[in-house]
Amino acid sequence: MKIHPVLIALALITAAPFASAAKTCAVAIEGNDQMQYNLKEIKVAADCTEVQLTLKHAGKLPATAMGHNWVLVKTPDIQAIANAGSSAGLPNNYLPKNDARVIASTKVVGGGESTSIKFSTASLKAGGDYSFFCSFPGHWIMMHGKFIFG
Repeated sequence: MKIHPVLIALALITAAPFASAAKTCAVAIEGNDQMQYNLKEIKVAADCTEVQLTLKHAGKLPATAMGHNWVLVKTPDIQAIANAGSSAGLPNNYLPKNDARVIASTKVVGGGESTSIKFSTASLKAGGDYSFFCSFPGHWIMMHGKFIFG
């Protein structure tokens, strides 16, 4: 059976708007040797289907002494995940393995290093209560902020 070229062209034209419906939104954040992020709030529009987040460690200390990562969770889960992650160690980025409460996370980086992740917003609810934090032991107390989706 031969498909007419006009039908193929019509199918491609009608599918094009759906193929471009995905929208990646870029976010950059820095951590430093004073246990601070440069942002206390990150806003991502509801039409973003995924987020490309880049974390830069603007300090000089190594990951073993002053490492930072970026972890996204529902706000009520911060302390429990941070406490559980303390014993997970640097090889696990100070996060409990396969913890479903972790929505997205980067690896731990040291001074002068950076890392990026891309994650889907499909599990996020516009107006939901989300926060980000650093899971290096003890850092979450000072290194946290609000993640606003919507």
